[in-house]
Amino acid sequence: MNHNNLDDQMILSHLGDDYEKYLGAVVPPVFMTSLHVFKTAEDYFAFDATNEGEFLYGRTGNPTAQIVEKKVAALERGGKALLFSSGMAATTTVISHVCQAGSHVICSRNAYGPVKAYLDNYCIPKLKMTVTYVGTELAEFESSIRPETALIMLESPSTFVFSITNLRAVACLAQKHGIKTYIDNTFCTPLFQKPIELGIDFVMHTASKYLGGHSDLIGGVLVGKEAAEIDTISQSIREWHGGVIGPMEAWLIIRGMRTLDVRLHRHQATAMTVASYLEKHPKVRQVYYPGLPSHPEYELMASQQSGNTGLLSFELDASLEESVRFLNQLQLFKIGCSWGGFESLALMPLYSMSPEGLQLVGANRNLIRIHCGLEGEANLLADLDRALMQI
Repeated sequence: MNHNNLDDQMILSHLGDDYEKYLGAVVPPVFMTSLHVFKTAEDYFAFDATNEGEFLYGRTGNPTAQIVEKKVAALERGGKALLFSSGMAATTTVISHVCQAGSHVICSRNAYGPVKAYLDNYCIPKLKMTVTYVGTELAEFESSIRPETALIMLESPSTFVFSITNLRAVACLAQKHGIKTYIDNTFCTPLFQKPIELGIDFVMHTASKYLGGHSDLIGGVLVGKEAAEIDTISQSIREWHGGVIGPMEAWLIIRGMRTLDVRLHRHQATAMTVASYLEKHPKVRQVYYPGLPSHPEYELMASQQSGNTGLLSFELDASLEESVRFLNQLQLFKIGCSWGGFESLALMPLYSMSPEGLQLVGANRNLIRIHCGLEGEANLLADLDRALMQI
C-alpha cells in the first residue's frame, strides 16, 4: 500500500496490514521469533537488512516491528523509522550517531529530565562534549552555535511549562550551519505536529505514551528525514547497543495506533475544558496549556501544530504544603509519573528540584502536572473541584 496516497486515518488503520500475506487476518500476527532461516546459503550471503521484508536476527529487525515503523514513518512524512526498547534508547542513539568526542550540543532547557541527565552525567564527563541549554528564542540558538556544534535537541511543546519553539526557524538556522536537528514529538504525536515537514532531521516518540495509549508497554521510535541515514543507524548503533523492541510490545503499539485519532481528539477536548476551568478558578495562579488562547505563544503554536493533547500543568495560589494536600485529595487523578494512556494522572514533578533547576525550568516547586484521561470531562472536573475545595 503506497502511503503517499493515504491520509493519516488510513495509515493508522491499514498501512502494513497485508491480508493476503497473513492468511486473511484483520490483525497481523506477533512474530515471536528470534531468527529467520534461509532456503540456500547464497540467500543468506545476499541478505541485506535495508531491504523491506528481509529478516535475519531479532536484534536487526522483526516483521511485527516493521509494520509499526512503516506506519510512523508515513505519519511523520519521513524517510524511514526504527523502533527501540524505549524513548531513551532512541534518543541516546541519535546522540551517538550524530556526535563524537568533543562535539557541542544545543538543547532545550525544558527537555526531558533523563535526556539532560545523560548529557550532563555521561556525554560531558565521559566524551568531553559540551552542552548549552537554551530557551525558545531564535537568538539564543544562534548565539550558542560553535564550530563544533553537531546537534540541536528540541522539545516543543516543552516539558512542564509547555513553551513553544519556532521549529521552521531553528531548522533553517541549523541547515545553514550544517547542524543536525532532533525533536521529542511525543506530546503532539505525528497527528498534531509533523516536524520533518518543518525541516527537522530526526523525530522521536516515546511509544509508551499516546502511540500505545494503554499504559501497558515501554517503547520508542525514531524517524529520520533521510531513509539512508536511518539504515546506517539500524546497521550500526542500534544493533551494537541492542536497544530493540520486542515483538509483543510492537504488536501492542499497532493495537494502540488503531484508535490514536479518536483518543487524541477526546484527550484534547477534555484538556481544553479542564484548562479553561482551571484558568478561571480563583485558587489557581497560572495554567500552562498551549491550546489556551491566553498562552503567550498561542499563535506560533497554531502555525505548526494542528492540535494539542491531554497534558497540562498549573500552579495553585497556595503554599507547597497546600498543593501537596490538593494532590492527595484527588480520586480519579491517580498519582503517577507517566501520561498518554487512558487513565488520568497527577504529579508534582518539580517537588524535589533544586533552586537552580527551578530557575532553569522557569516554574515553581508546587507546579502540578495532570494528564486528562478518558474517564469523562464531567467526572474529572468534579474531582478537581472537590480537591480544590480542600485547600
